[in-house]
Amino acid sequence: MEQECDGDIVYMQQEDDWDRDLLLDPAWEKQQRKTFTAWCNSHLRKAGTQIENIEEDFRDGLKLMLLLEVISGERLAKPERGKMRVHKISNVNKALDFIASKGVKLVSIGAEEIVDGNAKMTLGMIWTIILRFAIQDISVEETSAKEGLLLWCQRKTAPYKNVNIQNFHISWKDGLGFCALIHRHRPELIDYGKLRKDDPMTNLNTAFDVAEKYLDIPKMLDAEDIVGTARPDEKAIMTYVSSFYHAFSGAQKAETAANRICKVLAVNQENEQLMEDYEKLASDLLEWIRRTIPWLENRLPENTMQAMQQKLEDFRDYRRLHKPPKVQEKCQLEINFNTLQTKLRLSNRPAFMPSEGRMVSDINNAWGNLEGAEKGYEEWLLNEIRRLERLDHLAEKFRQKAAIHEAWTDGKEEMLQKRDYETASLSEIKALLKKHEAFESDLAAHQDRVEQIAAIAQELNELDYYDSPSVNARCQQICDQWDALGAMTQKRSEALQKTEKLLETIDQLYLEFAKRAAPFNNWMEGAMEDLQDTFIVHTIEEIQGLSTAHEQFKATLPEADKERQAILGIHNEIAKIVQTYHVNIAGTNPYTTINPQEVNAKWDKVRQLVPQRDQALIEEHARQQNNERLRKQFANQANVIGPWIQTKMEEIGRISIEMHGTLEDQLTHLRQYEKSIVNYKPKIDQLEGDHQLIQEALIFDNKHTKYTMEHIRVGWEQLLTTIARTINEIENQILTRDAKGISQEQLNEFRASFNHFDRDRSGTLGAEEFKACLISLGFDIANDAQVLKRSHTLW
Repeated sequence: MEQECDGDIVYMQQEDDWDRDLLLDPAWEKQQRKTFTAWCNSHLRKAGTQIENIEEDFRDGLKLMLLLEVISGERLAKPERGKMRVHKISNVNKALDFIASKGVKLVSIGAEEIVDGNAKMTLGMIWTIILRFAIQDISVEETSAKEGLLLWCQRKTAPYKNVNIQNFHISWKDGLGFCALIHRHRPELIDYGKLRKDDPMTNLNTAFDVAEKYLDIPKMLDAEDIVGTARPDEKAIMTYVSSFYHAFSGAQKAETAANRICKVLAVNQENEQLMEDYEKLASDLLEWIRRTIPWLENRLPENTMQAMQQKLEDFRDYRRLHKPPKVQEKCQLEINFNTLQTKLRLSNRPAFMPSEGRMVSDINNAWGNLEGAEKGYEEWLLNEIRRLERLDHLAEKFRQKAAIHEAWTDGKEEMLQKRDYETASLSEIKALLKKHEAFESDLAAHQDRVEQIAAIAQELNELDYYDSPSVNARCQQICDQWDALGAMTQKRSEALQKTEKLLETIDQLYLEFAKRAAPFNNWMEGAMEDLQDTFIVHTIEEIQGLSTAHEQFKATLPEADKERQAILGIHNEIAKIVQTYHVNIAGTNPYTTINPQEVNAKWDKVRQLVPQRDQALIEEHARQQNNERLRKQFANQANVIGPWIQTKMEEIGRISIEMHGTLEDQLTHLRQYEKSIVNYKPKIDQLEGDHQLIQEALIFDNKHTKYTMEHIRVGWEQLLTTIARTINEIENQILTRDAKGISQEQLNEFRASFNHFDRDRSGTLGAEEFKACLISLGFDIANDAQVLKRSHTLW
């Protein structure tokens, strides 16, 4: 708001506005930056330059001074060209002094803040310039700049459906207000009938693009900035709308002047008629004003929305239907009067003097009273309707959003206070964390609803809603609960994360325990199996090998005990964590079925089996030593008896083959051999006794001899059989010799031939060998049968 006083412009409530700027909403700040930058560039381009960053490009004061020169048409003091801070401050001060010289009272804005690039101070300064040079001079029906601009917008958009301009923020969000301003003055540029209220993006982009292309109004805002903001920045919208005002007001003034000239020319020949028409028109107009003013001055609010809306509809009918003809009548009345006076003056006729009370000044005074009564009437109507409608809507909206939010929060506190993580496994903890993260996202998404509920409650308070206490109580309860939910969410998140870390540590220890316990358990089981394994050995070397392996195994026991202690240490570390942090572990180690008790039990078993194995090996070693003694004892005798039997067998063979002495001598010799052989029988019996001991000791091999008892038995039996058979053969030869009368020489000859052909010394001749032997003895073998018969009889 602004008013004139002694030539100075005093900006009402500017200091309060500036305090609000210090808390500027980020979305509003973005809109102001874009709008103010575009507005400045729309003037700076006339000087061949522009700005990119509004708080940076004005810091040296040069472009700021240039901007003021362009928009004011005046020259400022010569700027400092130095780049030091003092030069920049000097230039900015020159600009601020020039603004102050135009009657603008700058509050809390200093050159240092502008030079330092203070964004909010710079935006405040540009807004002050816009107010002074772009908005201050806008006045419709003696209203202030802001109200005049708003009234101008309301009048221009009044005929348009779905357009209701009540402010410079939310009334412009659907874009139809901008489109209506353009269509009102340049209908060929926009097809207004095709626009939809539910498509604000299209409406805003259409208006902005057409304004930039055909009306030379730069694009000062993006459609997204307006649609995406709950309440667009008022200063940005005012700046943009003022550009439309300046673009259309000049054209309208020119058109009005042309119409007046035409009308003056058209009525030059109707002076007399004009006088009559003036009198009648003035009388009718004054009467209409007299009747209308009381209606406009009635500001008694109705109790129902329908009644207030009917009043608004009546007022709009007045603005659309009733007043426009009267405006035309008043304009025509003034034109007729002025034209008439001019004609009369040019015709050297006396000036026209209307009847008492019907002077132009009287009509203007009455018209001024009418507009005075009309001023603010529509705004009052709209405010009342908006207040009633807003109250009903907000109250219902508050109840709906509060109910939805309370339904959503139902049970959330109980859920967040659960201590289910205390008995959960690691996989369950991870699932709980995922679920909690999803809840945190959901919680953050509901933040907007809580803020909306608080904003609605605040607005209900500002609009004096009758049930504000209950609304405030419910809102406070929701906010308190929301804060509590946030605290509990954070607390549960920390508890879940802490539990997850502890369980992950325990899980790693479980896994390490399992990885080390499994091979150690297998080793102990193998060791127990080996220590209890029965063994069968046959030699002392074998038992010595087992003893050596056992000693090597015992040497590994200290290292194994260290591994056992390390494995138990892992378990103890788990127990320490559980005790220290009060962790409730669900179940046992998931990676193994082995437990410390089992490890200790098996280890104790191994330790018990070791001395048992020692004793078994010692006993077996003693047994094997005794077996070795029995082997050697048997071998010592067998190694003598075996060669003796073989020697005797060879000697008997030689006696039977060689021809030394008579048959009687040979017989005597053989019987002496038989006697010596029979006398050897005790040695055989002794060997049998040793063999029985070996068998009883289950000895099945003997490396000390190649003779077995079976070999000795067979050799002894063969020896006895051979000596007996040989003696029998000699006795038979003696009987044959005596019966046939064969001499000793013949026998010797026969034996020599036999021995000659018995080449393999087997004591027998084959058929061919026997024939050859007989031929060598001089037998005629023509009669084979007789020869063979006789020979057989002979032998």
